[in-house]
Amino acid sequence: MGLNAEGQFLLDIRSGIGDTNNHLGNWNPNDSTPCGWKGVNCTSDYNQVVRCLNLSSMNLSGSLSPSIGGLVHLTFLNLSFNVLSRNIPGEIGNCSSLEALHLNNNLFVGQLPVELAKLSCLTALNIANNRISGPFPDQIGNLLSLSLLIAYSNNITGPLPASLGNLKNLRIFRAGQNLISGSLPSEIGGYLVLWSNQLSGSIPVELGNCTNLRTLALYDNKLVGPIPQELGDLLFLRKLYLYRNSLNGAIPKEIGNLSSAVEIDFSENELTGEIPIELTKISGLQLLYIFENKLHGGIPDGLTTLENLTKLDLSINYLSGAIPIGFQHMKQLIMLQLFSNSLSGVIPQALGVYSKLWVVDLSNNDLTGEIPRHLCRNENLILLNLGSNNLKGCIPTGVTNCKPLVKLHLAANALVGNFPSDLCKMVNLSSLELYQNMFTGPIPPEIGQCHVLQRLHLSGNYFTGELPKQIGKLSQLVSFNVSSNLLTGVIPAEIFSCKMLQRLDLTRNSFVGTVPSEIGALSQLEILELSENQLSGDIPVEVGNLSRLTYLQMGGNLFSGEIPVTLGGILSLQIALNLSCNNLSGPIPTELGNLVLLEFLLLNNNHLSGEIPDSFEKLSSLLGCNFSNNDLTGALPSLSLFQKTGMGSFSGNKGLCGGPFGNCNGSPPFSFHPSDAGGKSVRIGKIMAIISAVIGGISLILILVIVYFMRRPVEMAAPLQDKSSSTPISDIYLAPSEEFTFQDLVAATENFDDSFVIGRGACGTVYRADLPSACISVSKARASTEYAYTLKITEKCDIYSYGVVLLELLTGRTPVQPLDQGGDLVSWARNYIQVHSLSPGILDDRVNVQDQNTIPHMITVMKIALLCTSLSPVDRPTMREVVLMLIESKKLVEHSNSSSSSSSSSSSSPRHHTYSSDELINVHM
Repeated sequence: MGLNAEGQFLLDIRSGIGDTNNHLGNWNPNDSTPCGWKGVNCTSDYNQVVRCLNLSSMNLSGSLSPSIGGLVHLTFLNLSFNVLSRNIPGEIGNCSSLEALHLNNNLFVGQLPVELAKLSCLTALNIANNRISGPFPDQIGNLLSLSLLIAYSNNITGPLPASLGNLKNLRIFRAGQNLISGSLPSEIGGYLVLWSNQLSGSIPVELGNCTNLRTLALYDNKLVGPIPQELGDLLFLRKLYLYRNSLNGAIPKEIGNLSSAVEIDFSENELTGEIPIELTKISGLQLLYIFENKLHGGIPDGLTTLENLTKLDLSINYLSGAIPIGFQHMKQLIMLQLFSNSLSGVIPQALGVYSKLWVVDLSNNDLTGEIPRHLCRNENLILLNLGSNNLKGCIPTGVTNCKPLVKLHLAANALVGNFPSDLCKMVNLSSLELYQNMFTGPIPPEIGQCHVLQRLHLSGNYFTGELPKQIGKLSQLVSFNVSSNLLTGVIPAEIFSCKMLQRLDLTRNSFVGTVPSEIGALSQLEILELSENQLSGDIPVEVGNLSRLTYLQMGGNLFSGEIPVTLGGILSLQIALNLSCNNLSGPIPTELGNLVLLEFLLLNNNHLSGEIPDSFEKLSSLLGCNFSNNDLTGALPSLSLFQKTGMGSFSGNKGLCGGPFGNCNGSPPFSFHPSDAGGKSVRIGKIMAIISAVIGGISLILILVIVYFMRRPVEMAAPLQDKSSSTPISDIYLAPSEEFTFQDLVAATENFDDSFVIGRGACGTVYRADLPSACISVSKARASTEYAYTLKITEKCDIYSYGVVLLELLTGRTPVQPLDQGGDLVSWARNYIQVHSLSPGILDDRVNVQDQNTIPHMITVMKIALLCTSLSPVDRPTMREVVLMLIESKKLVEHSNSSSSSSSSSSSSPRHHTYSSDELINVHM
C-alpha cells in the first residue's frame, strides 16, 4: 500500500534537514504510516493522523520545508533548540489545527509570515532567540486564542501593531531585546514583557485597565514622562519593572495600592520628589529598587516595617538625613545599598544582628561614628563597602573575622590602627580597599595568606617598614597600590611572581635600591608607577618586555645610566612615559620614535645629551612633552607639536634650535644677563624680611593644610588620572574682597620701621600691619582654569596659589594683568623671562637692583615661585620641598654674607627630586 500522504510530507521535511546525529534514522519510507517514527505522535483512533511533531534539541540544520503545511491535523509543533535557518515558510498557516508552535532557539531569518494569522486555534507562539526581522504583522491581532506570545531576542523592528489589543486572552507577551520602536499601544494588556527595545513616548494610562496583569516589564527602553498613577489599579500585579528609561516626575502614591506586588524596580530613570510613604503599605514587597534617580528627602521610617523586604537599593540619589534605625530589626533583609547619597549620622549599630546580610554598601555619604560590630554576625556577608564617609575608630573584629567576605572596601575615612592581621585569614577575600585612612605600622607578612586576593589598595596611609616579600604569594593579584605611604627598603623581587598583575603603583614612598630585573615577567602589566621614590641604578632593560604597558611612570628617582632602547619596543605605551627628574644620561634612543600611540613624553631634568631623534616625527599621537633641563643640542624634529609647544618644554638645554627658538642661527633665550637698570632705593633688607614674614605666614597656612591631610590623607593622583573630588572649591579657597600690593605693605609698616616688628625668627622678621580686609589674593582666573581642568583640589593647586602670592610680593603686581600681557601674573612673568631672561628687571621697580647682597636671594625666591606655578602639576614641588628650598636659599645668603666661612655648603634635600638652588636656574616654563 505504501507510505501515506502525511508520511510523504514528513520525508520531504527530512530531505531539507541536516541530521548529523541520525536522530531521524528510523524514518523509513517503506512504512505505511509515520506513527512509529521518532518525534512523531499520532492519534489513537482508526484513521490515525499526525497530531504532534517534536524534533526539539536534535542539532538539526537546514531549513523547514513548505511541506509542513500538509500536516493539517497537527496540533503541536516543536522545532526548538536546533540550528534551522532561512525563512519560516508561509505554508505553516495551513496547519489549521495547530495550538502550540515552538520555533525558538534556532537561526530563522526574515519576517514573520502573515499566514500565521490563519492559525485561529493557536494558543502559544514562541519564536524567541532567532534572527527574525521586520515588524509584527498587523494580522497578528487575528490570533484571538493566543495566550502566550514570546518573541524576545530577535531583530524585530517597527512599532507594535494596535491589533495586539484584540488579543484578550493574551497573558504573557515577551518581546524584549529587539529593535521595536514607537509608542506603546494603549490597547495592549496581559502579562507584558517588552524590555530592551526602543519603545518611546509615554506609558499609556490605559494599561491601568488590564486588571489581570501579573507582570509588567518595560525596562531598558526610551520611555519618557511620568509613571501613570493608573498603574496603581493593577491589584493583581506582582512584578513591575520600569527601570532604565527616561521616566520623570514623582513616584505616584497610588503605587502603594499594588497590594500583590513582590518586586518593584524604578531604577535608572529621572524620577524626582520624595519616596512616597504609601509604599510602606505593600506588605508583601520583597524587592524595591529606586537607585540612580533624582529623589530627595529622607528615607521613610515606614520602609522598615516591610517585614518581607529582602533587597533595598536607593543608591545614587539626593537622599539626606539619617539611616532609619529600624533597618537593624528587619529579619529578611539581605541586601542594603544606599551609596552615593547625602546620608548623615551613625550607621545603626545593631545592623546585622537579626538579618543574614550578604551585601551592604553605604559608601559615598556623610556617615559618622564607628563601623557596626555585628554586620557579619550571621556569617553571610560577602560585600561590605563603607568607603568615602567620615567613619572613625578601628575595624571591628566582627568584620576582620568575617570569613565569607569577598569584597571589603573601607577607603577614604578616618580609620586608625594597624593593618588587621585577621584579614589575612579571609580565604574568600578578593578585593581589599583601605586607602586614604590613617592606618599605621607595617604591612604584615600574613598578607600572603589571602590567596584569592585580586585587588589590594592601601595607598594614602602611614604604613611603614618594608614591603613583605610574601605578597609574591598572591598569584591572583591584578591591582596593587601602596602609593603615598612611608614604606622603605628595596622592592622585593618576589612581587614580580604575581604574574596576573595589571596595575602596580608604588609611588610616593621611600623605596631604595634597584628595580629587580624580574619585573619583565609581568606580561599582563598595563600600568606601572614607581615615581617619587629613591630608586637607583639602571632602568632594567627587561621593562621593555612589558608588551601590554600603556602607562609608565618612573620620574622623581635616582635612576642613572642610559634610557634602555628596549622601551621603544613597548608599542602599547599610550597614556604616558615619564622618566623625568632622574640622573639619566646619554642620548635619547631613536627607538622611542616607535611609540606612535604615546600621548605624553616627559624626559626633563636629567642629563640627556645629543639631539632629539628625527624618529620622533612619527609620534603623531603626542599631546604633550618636556625635554627641559638636559644637555640636548641640535634642531628640533619637525613634529607639529614641537613647533607649537612653548619654550618651557625645551629650556635649560645647551643648544636646541628650531621650533619656538626660531631658526638655528639664533642663541638660546634663557641665558642670564644681569640688568643695569636702576630703581628707587628702599630698605631692601627689610623688603626681604617682610617677604620672609609673608612666606612664614603662608607656611603656617600650608602647615594647617598638611595637618588636614595628615588627618585624612589624600592619594595624590598623577595629572593624567581621572579622579573626581567631592570637596567643593569654596570649602578651601575664600575669594578676598580686596587685593593688596607691595605699596600697601610699605605704607602699613611705615617703610618697614622697627616699631612694627613683633618678632624675629630663623626665616625672617614678622611685622604688624593693618591691611585691607584681604591679606592674600590669588590669580583666580588661572587657578579657576586649573580647577576646571583637574576637577580636583590637590596639593599641587595649593602650591600654584602659593607661587602666585610670591610673584605678587616680588613683582609688586596684582594677579590680574592686561590681556595683551598675558591676562594673569604667571603668564606675564613667563612672557617677561622669554624676552628679557630672568633678570632683576622683573622685580618691583622700587627695589635697588644694585644691591648685590639681596638681589640674588630675591631671584632665587622668584625661581621658587616659577616652579610653584609650573604649567604641569607634576613639575611643581611639594609643600615640603618648597620649605626646604626657602631654608636653603636663606643659608646661601648667610653664606655669601659671611667672610669668615668659605667651606660651608647648602643643605641638600633627602629626596633626589627635591630641587636645589643650583637647579633652580632651569625653571620649568
